[in-house]
Amino acid sequence: METIIEQTTETLNDLILINNDRYEGYQKAMKEIKDADLKNLFSKFSKQSQTNNESLRSLVPASEDTPDEDETHLSGKIHRMWMDLKTALDSDDREKILSSCEYGEDVAKKAYEDALADRKQLSPDAVTMIQEQYDEILKAHEEIRSLRDNE
Repeated sequence: METIIEQTTETLNDLILINNDRYEGYQKAMKEIKDADLKNLFSKFSKQSQTNNESLRSLVPASEDTPDEDETHLSGKIHRMWMDLKTALDSDDREKILSSCEYGEDVAKKAYEDALADRKQLSPDAVTMIQEQYDEILKAHEEIRSLRDNE
């Protein structure tokens, strides 16, 4: 059975990877997108992921390893989403771009929901931070969805 420290570290590291994925995706999108409003939005969410990671890393015990800043999951779902985003960027279709970004936010949202579902296995500080970041992820998701719906 894992200790609370081990479970907390594992959860924090998973969220660090999710934020690394999110950061990388938005960085790539910023380089490709022509629309200034989306470029600014993607910059905001990219910075949000960096800030999230700094906060998450601060809770991982010094004796434990954390993923590198450029280490990503790029598992099936996330990889597919960023490939869809690349295709949408190539076609310069705002609605498709925003749909791909919304899917990425869905993946991040789910990761945070999974983390919070195990809150009894996490340190109180981690639960508080994860909840705060989850609330911000929900706002980002809503912002992306709202823009997409208005296209």
